[in-house]
Amino acid sequence: MAVIGWLQNSAWQYVAEVLRPEDLPMLAAHALVDGHDSPALRELAGLPRRSDAAEVRELYVQALSELDVPLPDEETAGRRLLVSLAFGLVQGELSPREAGDGLSMTVTARTEEETQFLSVAAEYSEWIEPDDLPAWERELQTAAQSLVASTDLGPGICVSASRHD
Repeated sequence: MAVIGWLQNSAWQYVAEVLRPEDLPMLAAHALVDGHDSPALRELAGLPRRSDAAEVRELYVQALSELDVPLPDEETAGRRLLVSLAFGLVQGELSPREAGDGLSMTVTARTEEETQFLSVAAEYSEWIEPDDLPAWERELQTAAQSLVASTDLGPGICVSASRHD
């Protein structure tokens, strides 16, 4: 994926709150190494991992602006998160539990498939009965496959790192 592509990917992850502030300086450093440059990007890349989160966020948003990478609105970011989780599940990169746990913000589903996936994913809880877990996992897998087959958001979006590391 091109750097601007993964920077665009990081923009929705940032809005969806799955990209942690401590990961942003390294993201900026990779962008610089790959030939993209802006004053805020350079400053962000030079920050230590444990820098002030507010300063890191401000520099990240400024760097995206300088590179003409727009931040999506919350609805778009939430939809991309849903599709990303569905693709991760279908491609075997996420377990059903990880997909359910991956919902990090209030998301708005626009399509019937997004609504179904969100509804099933939201049913997961650590208190789900062990006997009910296989049926939930099958229902989530089915909803994910339906969403992946119908989405206009594409497979190039993915959650690059777990929020729960």
